[in-house]
Order: sequence, then C-alpha cells, then structure tokens
Amino acid sequence: MIDRIGRARQAGHKIWALLFVLLTLFCIIFFAARGRFQASASTSTAGTVLAPFEMVFSYVGQQIQHITSNLWEIATVHEQNQLLKNEIEQLRQQNTMAEEYAAENMRLREILAYKQSAHQFDLLAARVIGRDSALWTSMIVVDRGSSDGVRENMPVLTGKGLVGHVTEVGPISSKVQLILDVRSSVGTLIQRPESRVTGIVTGTMDNPYMPQMVNIPRNADVEDGDVIVTSGFGGIYPKGIVVGRVSSQHGDDSGLLKVAVVETAVDFQRLEDVAIITASREAPPDPVQAQQLSPGAAAAAQISAAQTKAAAQ
Repeated sequence: MIDRIGRARQAGHKIWALLFVLLTLFCIIFFAARGRFQASASTSTAGTVLAPFEMVFSYVGQQIQHITSNLWEIATVHEQNQLLKNEIEQLRQQNTMAEEYAAENMRLREILAYKQSAHQFDLLAARVIGRDSALWTSMIVVDRGSSDGVRENMPVLTGKGLVGHVTEVGPISSKVQLILDVRSSVGTLIQRPESRVTGIVTGTMDNPYMPQMVNIPRNADVEDGDVIVTSGFGGIYPKGIVVGRVSSQHGDDSGLLKVAVVETAVDFQRLEDVAIITASREAPPDPVQAQQLSPGAAAAAQISAAQTKAAAQ
C-alpha cells in the first residue's frame, strides 16, 4: 500500500514537472514572438533546446507550403487544360462550319455562273432537304414550293447539268423526279456537230446511277465520250442542257438499235443545291433530221414501201 502511494506521488511530480516545462516553453515562444525577450543566457539555452523543434516545424511548414503550392499549380493547370479543350472544340466547330460555308459557297457560285451564262432562263436556287427512302435514286425533296412560284414540270438542274423535273408541289417544298428514275424520259441528242443523233435518256434498274440513251439506230454516228444534251422535244426540258457523256455502247435485244450508257454530268450521290427553271425564253428546237439509213436498211424500206403500195392497189 505504501509503495503504491509512493509511486502515485512520483507520477504526480513527473506530471507537474512536464506541465511546468511545457508552460515554460510556451511562455518563451510567446514572448520571443512579441519581441519582449532579451538575449541572455536563458535565451541561448532555450534556443538550444528549441532548435530541433524549430527545425522540425520549419521543415514541416516548408513541406506543407510546397505541397500546397503544387496542389494549386495542379488545379490551375487542370483549369487551363479544360479551357484549352473547350477552346479547341469551339475552333473545331467553327472550322467545320467554315468548311460547310465554303462548300455551299462553291456550289452557289457554280449555279450563279450558269445563271449568268444562260440568260434565256429564270433560275430559282433551292436546297435538297430530303430523299425518298423507297426511291433513293429517283426522287428528291427541295425547299421551294408554290409560295416561291414553283409549278409542276419545271426543269431542275445544277451548274454542271440536268437533274430532273418537278412532279409534286407543296406550299414550301417540292418533289423532283431525277433523270435516273426508270419512269423518266428525256429527249436528247449528241452535241457533236458531225453526229446530232437523237435518242431518249431513261433510268435503268441494272445500274441506278448510269442511265441509258435508247432508240439509237444501230449505224448511228455515236462515239464514246460524246456529250449528250437535251433536244428540247417533249415540252418539259429546254434544248441544250448537258445531260452527260457516252460511257459505252451495246446493241439492244432486237439487234436493230443500240444503247448508249450515260455517265451523268451531275454527281447525284453528292447533290445538295439545285436551281429550278421558273421561266424559259428558249427558242423552239429545230426539226429532227432524218437519220441516214444503211444500204440494206434503205433497200428494206423501199421493198416495204412497194409492198404497201401494191397492197393498196
């Protein structure tokens, strides 16, 4: 019991001694911070005692400041990175829009150049806003309608060549049947002066983007690469609009005529802007000259005529 009481007193003395040391250290630090402590032997002793603690506190403070500075720099860099990413995205969008405007400007310039050269036509610019999903290569929808003066059977073209004609008209939009449609029929002729062979361009199911010029006599003067233009016959398309070029030729099923495969002047897969001919001052086309027949065909025609005359008598 006595030993336990003695140990308790010793522990109490140690606690009081520790409290006294801590209080002394606090007072020394407090008065030193306020400049009220004069340099003395006790100050030197206290400085010696506190030096390790001051070094630790200084090191810890420096590390904390360093970490805080790094964290601030990281946060600043992250924010700047986000700002740069947003700016890059905006520049990309602006660049995309600029490219679209440039492409549209090029297409409209093409139509404008054609309008300035084709004084006989009144043209109305229109934009392709849709395609018939069931008739992708046959019908398009443009953003012009009856409110803009559009009517049925008005021809549609681009600066490069013929597109088709208007088949349905709404208040603010219209449907256009392309020359690629198998139901389409365009009176055409070979532009080359030595040829001037006439025919009809119509769409085909075998190659939706390559229509055919049919009803060409087998011995007609048609060469690969010849330019095909509208003949003006049929009452819809004025004369002289480029349709395309002869890509290849082959005989038809009857063997009496031949067919010319046409490479269209218009790229229908990239069709975006068109022009509608709202009025035409084109002069009526010249009469079609009779095609010169081969000797065999001429003899057959004479025999047929003689037989017809004899039967009539």
